Amino acid sequence: MNLFEKELNDLLVQAYRSIELMEEQMVCASKHMNLSISEIHLLEAVGGDAVPEEGPTVSTVSERLGISLPSVTAAINKLVKKGYVEKNRSQVDGRVVHIKLTREGRRANTAHRYFHTRMVRAIANGLSPEEQSAMLKGMQKLNLFFNQNINRNEGET
Repeated sequence: MNLFEKELNDLLVQAYRSIELMEEQMVCASKHMNLSISEIHLLEAVGGDAVPEEGPTVSTVSERLGISLPSVTAAINKLVKKGYVEKNRSQVDGRVVHIKLTREGRRANTAHRYFHTRMVRAIANGLSPEEQSAMLKGMQKLNLFFNQNINRNEGET
């Protein structure tokens, strides 16, 4: 690895760990949430912006997160027991089950989104417009790289 590659690797690892740690601290600081980071991200997928009014199906959430259907089903059942989501049978097809955030689920999801908003604003405020533009371009290329390689690796399994 050349010097740039080593520093990039170190920064990527450090950024990933820091975001993860900050999210864990956010969850721990909230005395009302008995959720793991994985559960919070699941709530985010259930209550996302592009969710139909009746809520997504478990299959939709599984596809969105790239997690197996049985794993998502088990996690959703835990969240139902904790009171963060509810399951409702489809009015159109009784075999289909939609999941929707409860009031507590919406509160937890809102708190998580607020955390991200604060984090992103704090980062953006420390950058000049030119640095913001360069950072966005770099992040877009980084995400493109990851998405292409994730899709390539999925085809191999």
